[in-house]
Amino acid sequence: MNLWGSGSAHPGWPTPVGPLRVPGGLVRLRPVRMRDGAQWSRLRLAERDNLEPWEPSAELDWTARHSISAWPPMYSGLRAEARKGRMLPYVIDVDGRFRGQLTIGNVNHGSLRSAWIGYWVSTEVTGGGVGTAAVALGLDHSFGPVGLHRVEATVRPENVPSRKVLAKVGFREEGLLRRYLNVDGGWRDHLLVALTVEEVDGSVAAALVRRRLAAWH
Repeated sequence: MNLWGSGSAHPGWPTPVGPLRVPGGLVRLRPVRMRDGAQWSRLRLAERDNLEPWEPSAELDWTARHSISAWPPMYSGLRAEARKGRMLPYVIDVDGRFRGQLTIGNVNHGSLRSAWIGYWVSTEVTGGGVGTAAVALGLDHSFGPVGLHRVEATVRPENVPSRKVLAKVGFREEGLLRRYLNVDGGWRDHLLVALTVEEVDGSVAAALVRRRLAAWH
């Protein structure tokens, strides 16, 4: 049963993606579910110190924004955007467990055929290649079934771990966006990185496998 509705205008949605095996486990991308609320809330509250310095500022306190009761309206918003063809909101599933999220957003088709990609991963699996595998799967899905030509990401220059993930999957830096986004209580510079389909040799995941950073199963 397709809970997202048969009227979705989204190529490649709601198709699960993967798997890809890395030292951190077997990584898959699957659509978010209403029943993810408890796991989402637990992880987001536990990971506050690791996530808040890198995420956009908001009026509500972190605890209020990530309570279980905050999930249903968030899920509804993600579902609405997905059904309109603007977004692909995925859970990063590692060995069958919720371990983060990956979102492909601001999806444009036509002559632009582009989107941005963003992700977060629990510290329970950091260092095991999970973020790298998830982004690789997201890129391959974007360039394949979704039919995009270009995918962008932004990252703070100080966020070295995330910059390493983006570099491993082939993103190249295009410039510095000065005072681009309000993060952690101030307007912060962000690096703009991008990748186009012509720059991918076969697939992003296959490149990781060739470099022995991942395996198919």
